[in-house]
Amino acid sequence: MNRATAGLLALALAAGIAVAAGPANESAASATTAMTTAPYCGISWGSLPKQNSNTQAVGALQGVRAGRHDCFDRLVFDLGGPSMSYRVQYVDQVLADPSGQPVALRGGAFLQIVFTALLYDENGSVGYQPPNRSEVVNVTGFQTFRQLAEAERFEGQITMGLGVRARLPFRVFTLDGPGTGSRLVIDVAHRW
Repeated sequence: MNRATAGLLALALAAGIAVAAGPANESAASATTAMTTAPYCGISWGSLPKQNSNTQAVGALQGVRAGRHDCFDRLVFDLGGPSMSYRVQYVDQVLADPSGQPVALRGGAFLQIVFTALLYDENGSVGYQPPNRSEVVNVTGFQTFRQLAEAERFEGQITMGLGVRARLPFRVFTLDGPGTGSRLVIDVAHRW
């Protein structure tokens, strides 16, 4: 066997090994990628703005509460009427409407929550008024939530600011009930 033939044979052998090893390496790389990019708790919500402008509330805000779950923190606004229109989005700074004054919030990212609600109930009484507008609900010890503050109530619209640990995936939806009321629910994931 001459040198040229031996060189070609060695080159062919090396190419064959590379081709044979290629798919195994690609499969391993794909499996590793699949494991590292699998959504946390199956969450695929994203962090882009969410809104619903098809309905209008006919009830006043009745209460606000927060809860901790395994994969996310939850915020619930109770209204005394059917589901409302809303807009929830990450912002650089939550501003009070219409004054434009910034709302001080703790956290690494801020969600501005705007929803329609009557300022007075059917008896002419003012709807739910938090005892402290800077700390609407106690979120001490929550994994994601840092602070909920009321920014403003103006012309049938309520603006709240939610300080969270970081810009994380969130979802927003409404539920009917209890009774003739409805609930605006905001879940923010603990991580991506």
